[in-house]
Amino acid sequence: MRTEGRLAGGFGFPLGCAATVAAAIAADLAGAAAHPGYSAAAVAVVVAAVAVITTPLAAAGVAVVGWAVLSGFDYGRSGDLLFDASTGWVALVLAGALVLGLVSGAVWRAVRQLGPAAPPAAVPLPRRPAEPGHRRVASP
Repeated sequence: MRTEGRLAGGFGFPLGCAATVAAAIAADLAGAAAHPGYSAAAVAVVVAAVAVITTPLAAAGVAVVGWAVLSGFDYGRSGDLLFDASTGWVALVLAGALVLGLVSGAVWRAVRQLGPAAPPAAVPLPRRPAEPGHRRVASP
């Protein structure tokens, strides 16, 4: 389901949340436990990509969920939300990714609308009726 060339928020939000968790897990498995900034970069890419394809409200929700995942599991490591300078910077990075994705999506949709129009559909002419002098011969 699409609205104005966007994925509806009811589909974009859960898709973005699942992608955010998958990106954080993949970054953690790749060794981001020692450097949580790598996880933040992976989640920021997901937030920007989701902001391009879905509604602004769903994308903002994905950014908040991404911050909560990073704050609780990559920076806090215990599941509790951590409110300090490092998670504040993560919130700014995710907000920047959100704005970048929303602007990129708006530009992309505007360019698609201004692109060349589809050629008009060609409708074939109707078939001619059989010639009157033609006789059908029955098969034996």
